[in-house]
Amino acid sequence: MTAATPPALTPAGRPPASPTDLFLVFNGLALRGFGGVLPFAQRTLVEQRAWMSNDQFVEMLALAQVLPGPNICNLALMVGDRFFGLRGAFAALAGMMAAPLALVLCLAALYSGLAGQPIVARMLGGMSAVSAGLVIAMAIKLSVSQRGRPLGWIFVVAAFAMVGVLRWPLVWVLLGLGSVSIAIAWRRSAP
Repeated sequence: MTAATPPALTPAGRPPASPTDLFLVFNGLALRGFGGVLPFAQRTLVEQRAWMSNDQFVEMLALAQVLPGPNICNLALMVGDRFFGLRGAFAALAGMMAAPLALVLCLAALYSGLAGQPIVARMLGGMSAVSAGLVIAMAIKLSVSQRGRPLGWIFVVAAFAMVGVLRWPLVWVLLGLGSVSIAIAWRRSAP
């Protein structure tokens, strides 16, 4: 397979048994990775369940990041739709949203009474460090799919430099680099 040929969107292993299976898996993901679900989603969908290959996951994640809304919800919709159409999309999204919604409502009620406590601020700071570590770990794990694709690394370095070093607004960096990458992909795929 060449770099310009996208992987086929067929299941890498065994597909989910039913929309209920999708609901339960995505509900488990939502509960396990509250605030940082993508690393758990990659492990569950690619490595444990084998519902898709790593390349397919990266491709869906890239599209999920471009679409408006939370990345993991967009990913859940796409995975559900891929296997069971509209029913699967709703089942996967409901799995992602059901338990966290109940949990957030309970936490909001609890936080309103404890917001002034210093330990609460320290706990939230620790949680943000853990979330950052999970995102970095996922980026390292997914970087394997970019082997042999130097152009992808150029875009990663350019995006980091523009946003992280030069402090350019993310929306303009995405529009600029996204437009250039789309033009390059279109040119490569032209006969």
